[in-house]
Amino acid sequence: MNRPTIVAVGGFASDVGKTTLMCRFLKSMPGWEAIKTTRGHYRSCGKDPQACCVSHLLGDEPVVRSGRDQTYDPGKDTGRYWDAGAKNVHWMIATEHQVEKGINQALERVRSGGVIIEGNSFTQFVAVDYLIMVARGNDLRIKGSARRALSKASALYLLDGAEHEHHARQSFCEWARRSELGNLVDGLQIYTQESFPQLLADVRKSCFPCLG
Repeated sequence: MNRPTIVAVGGFASDVGKTTLMCRFLKSMPGWEAIKTTRGHYRSCGKDPQACCVSHLLGDEPVVRSGRDQTYDPGKDTGRYWDAGAKNVHWMIATEHQVEKGINQALERVRSGGVIIEGNSFTQFVAVDYLIMVARGNDLRIKGSARRALSKASALYLLDGAEHEHHARQSFCEWARRSELGNLVDGLQIYTQESFPQLLADVRKSCFPCLG
């Protein structure tokens, strides 16, 4: 089977709204599949072990779970993908050194023409058609994996209330100038919740130019 069109959603930090944006795309792109990537460690992640720690799932090989029976969990990211209309959902769990193998195994399971992948680390190993990096205009942090992914970004998305769009854009641009991001964000289009329809149109135009 030919390689699917890949739209990636990465995040500057945890809890910036990646899954929210993923679900909005899935609702707008019927028939697409979704992949959740989790990079784990052989230790506690520092949060509630019952809520998020995947260390018990790690082994000598990456783990890929697919289908509703294996990935639907109400309220969790993969469950939200299903609720948003994903045709199928795959969850890849891997250590830092297994990400490349794991993401390729997950992609081999995709049967649709398009897939949306949430995560940062996998972008170092897979050529994506469009990468959106998500940040919060009022809580600007950036982790190492996000810095690496940002070098491949197609656009930025600020998850803030639409009524604060101008302020969010202004705050982000000021922060970017003060940061050490250099030219990584220069020239990237910035979208917000209010301009999501334009982002969706631009993704479609970029991935499917014949439809533009």
